[in-house]
Amino acid sequence: MNIQTISTDKAPAAIGPFSQAKVHNGVIYVSGQLPIDPTTGEMELGDIKKQAQMVMTNVAAIVEAAGSSMDNILKATVLLTDMADFAQVNEVYASFFTGAPPARICYQVSALPKGASVEVDAICAV
Repeated sequence: MNIQTISTDKAPAAIGPFSQAKVHNGVIYVSGQLPIDPTTGEMELGDIKKQAQMVMTNVAAIVEAAGSSMDNILKATVLLTDMADFAQVNEVYASFFTGAPPARICYQVSALPKGASVEVDAICAV
């Protein structure tokens, strides 16, 4: 079985016992990304659009490090602590795709790690 671990310094290091992503049989499994700036290690808090931008930038960095692109994402999961942020997050999310967007699910959750308001994970073709 050939499983590759993906790690890039262009996205934040894992804050727990997990990898940024794994690749198996041409599929990338990207761990949930928080709005952490990989250059400073600081969490982007406050403005939901800035948080969403950082989260999606981190997802893109990992997907690209694995040899793919955002347009090859098959499915994403968006976690929000407040569904009132849905439209603003959607606006930022949509800007990361040039073709048809991936399948997606969105949940409201009671809390996210480190006080984030948004987290996104993805499954992507290589």
